[in-house]
Amino acid sequence: MTHSIIEGTTEGLQTDLALSYLIREPIQLSKIVKAVILLHGVGSNEQDLFALAPDLPDGVYVIAARGPIAVGNNRFAWYNVDFSSGKPIIEAEQEAISREMIRKFIKQVKEKYAIEEVFLGGFSQGAIMSNSIGLTNPGDVQGIMSFSGRILQEIRPLVQKVTDLRHLKVLVAHGVLDNILPIHYAREAKQYLDTLGVQLTYHEYPIGHQFSNEVLNDLNAWLK
Repeated sequence: MTHSIIEGTTEGLQTDLALSYLIREPIQLSKIVKAVILLHGVGSNEQDLFALAPDLPDGVYVIAARGPIAVGNNRFAWYNVDFSSGKPIIEAEQEAISREMIRKFIKQVKEKYAIEEVFLGGFSQGAIMSNSIGLTNPGDVQGIMSFSGRILQEIRPLVQKVTDLRHLKVLVAHGVLDNILPIHYAREAKQYLDTLGVQLTYHEYPIGHQFSNEVLNDLNAWLK
């Protein structure tokens, strides 16, 4: 997987919308103007998944957003989480606030760049946020991508009706060797998503809590 920057198509950190972000504009626009919006995991930043931009389709905007909660030097999150009990315990109020900030950001991105379709995805905590937004507000996005994530129990009462979710494309990709968010979270998500009638694509890989070339290849195939 190469991570060379495509000259002339990438801008520096943007701070004019609800979230700070990096953007790679399309080399050539497709008939339908699409954006892939990427959300990083806890303790990371917008540069992490933005490194994938050169390897994603040329005809889409690639946008990587920064979480609003600082957890260290150039390290951010969407909400604080405690793993001390052996299970992730989230700060639910922070998650709800971040969810609304991301929704506002999506709306602003659509308006600023005349985006017609948004595919929202992320890694780990970013995947969790993508799942939450797609399932509770499916009108905001055409698809969601969950890499090494899970679906929060806390948002399930807010999940929309099956009839509102039928259009939603969902990609779930998870490593069977993941020791941060074990594979059972992905399998539970699959069972749940199957009951919701979404257009689900599900993959497991012989990897840990990470993003691999095989995941990238499956992502690109899914985006076509």
